[in-house]
Amino acid sequence: MNTLTNSHNSMLILLFLLITSSFAHIHADPYDTPIPPAKGSNPAAPPPSEVAGKEFPPQSFLCNDPLTKCYGKNITCPSQCPVFKPTNATAKGCFIDCMSTKCEAICKNRKPNCDGIGSACYDPRFVGGDGVMFYFHGKTNEHFSLVSDLNLQINARFIGRRPEGRSRDNTWIQALGIMFGSHTFTLAANKVAQWDDQVDQLLFTYDDMPVFIKEGLLSTWSAPDSDLAMERTTTFNGVTMTLPGVVEISVNVVPITKEDDQIHHYQIPSDNCFAHLEVQFKFLDLSENVEGVLGQTYRPDFQSPVKRGVPMPIMGGEDKYKTSSLLSSNCKYCIYSSEFSDDAKYLMLDHSTKTVDCSSKMSNGRGVMCRR
Repeated sequence: MNTLTNSHNSMLILLFLLITSSFAHIHADPYDTPIPPAKGSNPAAPPPSEVAGKEFPPQSFLCNDPLTKCYGKNITCPSQCPVFKPTNATAKGCFIDCMSTKCEAICKNRKPNCDGIGSACYDPRFVGGDGVMFYFHGKTNEHFSLVSDLNLQINARFIGRRPEGRSRDNTWIQALGIMFGSHTFTLAANKVAQWDDQVDQLLFTYDDMPVFIKEGLLSTWSAPDSDLAMERTTTFNGVTMTLPGVVEISVNVVPITKEDDQIHHYQIPSDNCFAHLEVQFKFLDLSENVEGVLGQTYRPDFQSPVKRGVPMPIMGGEDKYKTSSLLSSNCKYCIYSSEFSDDAKYLMLDHSTKTVDCSSKMSNGRGVMCRR
């Protein structure tokens, strides 16, 4: 009798193990990685593009806008950067520009390229839409229009100090103010005495209300009543702002380091590391009349007045582009209007020429200049 009972129990245990094994197989991860542990223990399994030992096809994008040069072509990312948004902040992402002449994807860092077209970094040093580098010093605690177009206004707040014995301020861009339609957005670096790479120092507002964007690579935020979107490109202090069809802005917050201070003799005080922005713009819809410190360099008829070949070519124009606040368009040369619409813009165009060439000299994808 005991033998039969033991045999029966063994059969039940075996049946239980088989059922358990089958259930686990049905619910296994489709990429054959371990099932993520319970919440509160270890991090969840990585996304498919990061699964160890697995290869996934590169991402691709179909250019479906008939006004682009690559219309109808499906462009695939190269193996060197197979995904658009890598989960490693130091890895290069895949960028596809449907207006490029070759209709090929390229690999680029998602951080601002301070030597690329449309950049504004350092004290502050710009690279214009014409590819010419120049400095625009502005003035401490004042605001200047970087871009003023019919449907877009981008201002910058400058911070800085005048070292003893110097004839001018050393300045840096501390904040950006963006106006489009009836909306406003600000992005600023917080004032901090001692810099810590593991502490986020970015501040945001949308329509005068504070905005919180969760810390962490690829965290996102979208405006509730417009197309504006934000995404973190690093865990802390790096973001990309996108206004589809208008502009993309890559931003990093950086401090003045002790090494910078020693090299340039800024005489930085101990209570302020002058955290500031490194910025790169990609413009997608500028008119031929665009103004602003940077915007003017995208005009098809712009002739740069800066001296070439000198260590610090200076671009003037403080009187032309000074605004009364971060969110105002009252500079002498500003042309932005919050009431401006796409229909009005179309009516202002010369209908005798319907072809638009946006390739220009912006073949690196970091800026676009359109000519009719």
